[in-house]
Amino acid sequence: MTHNQKPLIGITTYGRDDQGRFTLPALYVDSIRRAGGIPLLVAPGENHLDDILNRLDGILLAGGGDLNPSAYEGKNHEKIYNIDVERDSSELRLGELVLAKKMPTLAICRGIQIINTIMGGSLFEHIPDHFGETIQHRLPPRVASLHNVTIDKKSNLFDIIQKEEIEVTSLHHQSIDKLADGLSIVAKSADDVIEAIEFKGESWFIGIQWHPEYTSVEDSDQQMIFDKFIQRSKL
Repeated sequence: MTHNQKPLIGITTYGRDDQGRFTLPALYVDSIRRAGGIPLLVAPGENHLDDILNRLDGILLAGGGDLNPSAYEGKNHEKIYNIDVERDSSELRLGELVLAKKMPTLAICRGIQIINTIMGGSLFEHIPDHFGETIQHRLPPRVASLHNVTIDKKSNLFDIIQKEEIEVTSLHHQSIDKLADGLSIVAKSADDVIEAIEFKGESWFIGIQWHPEYTSVEDSDQQMIFDKFIQRSKL
């Protein structure tokens, strides 16, 4: 990338729907554009992920349906939904390549779970079974909820947002169980659910369990995550 070029940012999309379409909420695209990046959608089933990554400056692993429990030696659960073999296969491979290249990465919701799984971690199949429901991380049937998270002052995430506690928009029923080696927990909710992770001592990756794109247009704390990601992708 030359000095004045805008960084090209890959964003993973949802899998094929019943009408044979790949989709993605436009909020991801809007947040990247506001931050000064050029979004490029990367659909599941791509056989040339290496070629794509060689042309990108950063990657955003987007949210979506649940990862197949077999990927992390988990158990099936009645609340698991939207299992997509093609998407799982693509994103697990993409994640491996991204880790090998140390490409600037923002992993959101499902994305944080993908990275933790690739590195040998595991997930809780259903949060209420392990943490109760004092904090609603998702409202029934699948509706976003608001709650606070506490950020570690020694983290890159704190350096970005400059606050120890922020309100976030949440839409997940799974979360990290066993944290993979090499990762640090940098934010939690009051019920002890892991809300953000980073690599120890490295600033090119951040994984967050909530959805900053939902409120980034009016919430500067959330937009700042995208802004700093784009700045990092310019290096």
